[in-house]
Amino acid sequence: MTTTQSTRIDDLDARIIALFTEQPSVGVLGASRALGVARGTVQARLDRLRSKGVIRSLAPTIDPAALGYPVTALCTLEIRQRSGHNSVVEHLTRIPEVLEIHSTTGRGDLIVRIVATDNADLGRVIDDILADTHVVRASTSICLVTHLEMRTDPLVQAATHLP
Repeated sequence: MTTTQSTRIDDLDARIIALFTEQPSVGVLGASRALGVARGTVQARLDRLRSKGVIRSLAPTIDPAALGYPVTALCTLEIRQRSGHNSVVEHLTRIPEVLEIHSTTGRGDLIVRIVATDNADLGRVIDDILADTHVVRASTSICLVTHLEMRTDPLVQAATHLP
């Protein structure tokens, strides 16, 4: 993932983002009607927000559990320092059950969010992760209950007030 330069947003940008978050299929015309602004304004704002990386995608949000992967776990990996992260990340991206990979500070080098069909399948996924010779150790925690899904609405609102 690349770092992007921050982009200032205003109240209309925030309202557009909120509307498309709540109603992804609203369309530009529907959004212009709902927000009371010109269609061209909504389109221009969406184009700018996409080009600046604020909006990464209008793709559907997939629920892994609904696809048959109800088990979610966070796996902290320690890797051989001389090899760097790239080879391990390449290995992990070939495993379909790996949803996210983050470089971290602290005891571990990478935190990986993974899913599985059940606990036995989770063991298989962890074995797949450990198959990379650069992975020294893995520590896995199974998520029992998700209290808060990834959200951005409060952050979008706060960004409208940044100096």
